Amino acid sequence: MGEKEINSHIHTSMRSDLLSPLFSPLDHLKGVGPNLCKILKRLGLKQVVDMIWHLPAGIAHFPLKESLRNCRAGESVALLVSVIEYEMSYGGQRRPFKVVCESGGDLLTLTFFKAYPQSIKTRLPLGEKRLICGTIERFLGGWQMAHPERVAPPEVASYWKEKSPLYPLTAGLLQYQAQKIIQLALKRLPDLPEWLPSFYQTLWPTWKKAIEQVHAPQEEKDLLHSHPARERLAFDELFADQLALGLVRAFQPKGRPIVSKGVLKEKILKAFGHSLTPGQADALREIELDMASSKRMVRLLQGDVGSGKTLVAFLAMAQAIEAGFQAALCAPTEILATQHAETLRALGSQVGIEVALLTGRQKKKESVYEGLANGKIHLVVGTHALLEEGVKFSNLGFVVIDEQHRFGVEQRLKLTSKGKAVDVLVMTATPIPRTLHLTTYGDLEVSRILDKPLGRKPIQTRMLGLNRLDEVYEGLKKLLEEGHKVYWVCPLVEESEVLDLKAAKERYDHLKTLFGEEKVGLIYGKLKSQDKETIMNSFKNGPCQVLVATTVIEVGIDVRDANIIVIEHAERFGLSQLHQLRGRVGRGSEAGRCLLLYGYPFSEIAKRRLHIMRETQDGFRIAEEDLALRGGGDVLGTKQSGLPSYKLADPLTCGPLLEKAYEAAQALLKEDPHLMSPQGQAARLLLSLFGQEKLIRTLGSG
Repeated sequence: MGEKEINSHIHTSMRSDLLSPLFSPLDHLKGVGPNLCKILKRLGLKQVVDMIWHLPAGIAHFPLKESLRNCRAGESVALLVSVIEYEMSYGGQRRPFKVVCESGGDLLTLTFFKAYPQSIKTRLPLGEKRLICGTIERFLGGWQMAHPERVAPPEVASYWKEKSPLYPLTAGLLQYQAQKIIQLALKRLPDLPEWLPSFYQTLWPTWKKAIEQVHAPQEEKDLLHSHPARERLAFDELFADQLALGLVRAFQPKGRPIVSKGVLKEKILKAFGHSLTPGQADALREIELDMASSKRMVRLLQGDVGSGKTLVAFLAMAQAIEAGFQAALCAPTEILATQHAETLRALGSQVGIEVALLTGRQKKKESVYEGLANGKIHLVVGTHALLEEGVKFSNLGFVVIDEQHRFGVEQRLKLTSKGKAVDVLVMTATPIPRTLHLTTYGDLEVSRILDKPLGRKPIQTRMLGLNRLDEVYEGLKKLLEEGHKVYWVCPLVEESEVLDLKAAKERYDHLKTLFGEEKVGLIYGKLKSQDKETIMNSFKNGPCQVLVATTVIEVGIDVRDANIIVIEHAERFGLSQLHQLRGRVGRGSEAGRCLLLYGYPFSEIAKRRLHIMRETQDGFRIAEEDLALRGGGDVLGTKQSGLPSYKLADPLTCGPLLEKAYEAAQALLKEDPHLMSPQGQAARLLLSLFGQEKLIRTLGSG
């Protein structure tokens, strides 16, 4: 089924008259003008429905008092006041700015420290009334309120609630404005038919009641994810996500069978010199079954660092090449693409497979373009350069994408659109917990390689404080004299490649003074291709023995003689990233060694991360721990473009709820694949509420 049919199938009845009030722009609400719309847009709030999903983060408790006579010092209150005068301060902004007000016949001084008087005068104009909230105190015999938490128009007092929700804000948006806009949005809530399976209807309130309840918290427990109203809405979001992915899987475009006699496969294995591990053999068998079926393959090949995914992918590509198709392997970095090309060329040249490399900075691309267009090149390895319009294939039938999360859905589609019904194999060395697989890779079938290549020795992992650097230098000096090669990974300074590089250059300069200029090299992301190649060759073949690097070496660099890695400020890295970095060593006949250098302050979470690294080399356990410690957003790095970020579900706690949503979606689609039953029709409304049309359109068409 193509994109047109999918859109027709999914969009029937979507965004009906029931939902149209929710999808109108925010300026359709009374009092929301162009300037306020610009401010709200910074929070991602553009339509009425966005305000409904903008949930409270706290509760304000300010009982409205008629006067100060019955108030106590230290009490939080709301008061309707008249602004009488300003007390001008002298001596600059260090002196407080004071506003004298009257409430019920009593005087109250509002005190602002480090204030901008003009801004305060605009909020509290002379002679006008305002509703103020804050904590009152006694000072020099009078009443004082320092820095009122809220200043609102006087009419707010007519509908004041003692306990009110506190919403996340941005510069220029005041709390009372957020509350007012959300109350206006809630008035547009329609009564929708129920999409929940009958079992859950007894556990949770209806959709409309759940939304009204989450926007009216009365106690701190009402803000917890376990509250029935919040849990209901989080389930709705996860249910919509799983329904969308289920529809995509069900209506994948038809493929074409790719079948061969396996002659090239046998030749490659003979040239390789080793048999496949049981895990590799099982994964290849699953891939071949997909290739042979008439349904287009979209499969994830998941395996830990060093599990032999590339060989499995090459054998699958060889099957396609033997069947008369071309294959492409897309890698995220030039270093990794070059390395893949060298490995595959070495094997391909022995069995008659023509392998080419295509990168963005490569010169003389025309010969590669020509070889792909006329079919002389059987397999091309490349970076994002493969996505360029000038790249045309004679008969592309099989695509491998290494480290999918570094590309994105749209880029995957751009590459596969260069052929007809192209089979796709995505590889990742990041072990993915089931929670993340269901959300981030929900449209892919999964093959896992759980074992390691024969003869691979465990990596020895140690922790050491940065205050013992001199000992590290002494130890390295002895290791270099013995001929060892070492990676030295520099710390993440912050989200800035410039600052990360500065730290790497400083370490590089210091190590040069200790060990000599020719023995130390430096590599980083934006280094010119030719310089990268020169440095990598020097590290592989000598004289360079220490490679100082930013995290550019995280994925794919394979130097068999490098068996030691030092990770500086290891406490700044995530668990999965540390696992990837550690996987650069121990790839040859000798056991690898990893030294985790930590700095201070050393938090409990950072300590836990490093202890886990020392305890285990099981990538799946590490990924689960990473999910628990950091949440889902960081485990895979950049989230795939085109997939939804959750508004309501919490990645730290949504695992059990996600499993339920997955099972419920599967059950509904099995019973009602076209969503034509009353529950199915309601589910269509749910899909539209969470904007799943883009996901369905994007994934379903490619």
